[in-house]
Amino acid sequence: MARESGDASFLRRLNQVAILRALHETESATMAELARSAQVSRATAEAVMETLLREGQAEEFAAGAEGLRGRPARRFAFRAGVGHVAGVGIGAAHLTVMVSDLRGRIAARGSVGVPRDLPAAERLDAVARLVAEACSEAGIGLGQLTVAGVGTTGVIDAEGRVVKSVVLSDWTGVALQGELARRLGVPVLVENDMRLAVLAEHWLGAARGRSEVLYLHTGSRIGLGLLLGGVPYRGSNAAAGELGGHPDSKWRAFQHVMEYALAVDPGELRAPAQAALFALTRAREGEAEAARALESFARGLAEALVTLVTPLDPELVVIGGVLAQAGEWITGPVGDYLSAVCLYPPEVVVSELGADAVCLGAVRHGLNEAERRLFAS
Repeated sequence: MARESGDASFLRRLNQVAILRALHETESATMAELARSAQVSRATAEAVMETLLREGQAEEFAAGAEGLRGRPARRFAFRAGVGHVAGVGIGAAHLTVMVSDLRGRIAARGSVGVPRDLPAAERLDAVARLVAEACSEAGIGLGQLTVAGVGTTGVIDAEGRVVKSVVLSDWTGVALQGELARRLGVPVLVENDMRLAVLAEHWLGAARGRSEVLYLHTGSRIGLGLLLGGVPYRGSNAAAGELGGHPDSKWRAFQHVMEYALAVDPGELRAPAQAALFALTRAREGEAEAARALESFARGLAEALVTLVTPLDPELVVIGGVLAQAGEWITGPVGDYLSAVCLYPPEVVVSELGADAVCLGAVRHGLNEAERRLFAS
């Protein structure tokens, strides 16, 4: 009898998960639609729905069946507010956070600038304060978060520890997952920021519907995110795409715009990305020399990308970071060069998510874990 009881309990749980999945995958559904989707009887669907309504995971609402005879069918929806996740982006100079419901709808967001040399412990304290403030804005307590997803620079191991970081001086060795879990009091998942950026583009941005994607981050540093088979690629040491410390991590491409900026405005010393933006501004104003410098810069990016595009064969290249604002000034020359030298040239586009990419990727990372827990059978 014990075995039969256990089997029955397990079957009820399987049926509940099946109905919950069906609800989660649609905006609303009738009882008949849920029974059909979950492949259970109408009576089973009704019993499960009573449980889901009682536990707050589902809600019922009026269907509005004007002009139809008889009583309208009851309609049900997944109650996304039953849980929330936080997405956190930890950068050198900025911290960002978003709080979403289990549908991925952003309920609150916040950001704060921090000194680049802020000690690790103080950076973590600032993250915890920002998450708490965002939760308060979303109308929930910090402890009501299902999980927090976190994106940060560096090589991140399976336990959420920063194995190596060349961007933040005292970040290497920080047990980021454990430290933040202790401060927040909720489960925390940590991942490399570039992998989360390409995950976000796949979820909500320029890479929707694509499975093989190369995401190029351009800014104060160059970074890569690889989506292979629809999944961010980590590599054997979780270091895939982490170019910091590479001798060409700034890439020679910036030489053209830096030389241009220095020649035009020798009194201002600009970082590589700032020089590219300077050239972009003047090119848009119609200056031919600035346009040539920008085209040479884009071609240099393309020459470097060929070494990645050729062996990986992506269907899409997404250019993110601050230089995404260059649009066709960058994508045009890069796309032309790849078309000329690649057997199967990928489409080249700019990010649709901009500076939000990492934080949104952290939200999606958290949602993946929240859904895994929700549907665990």
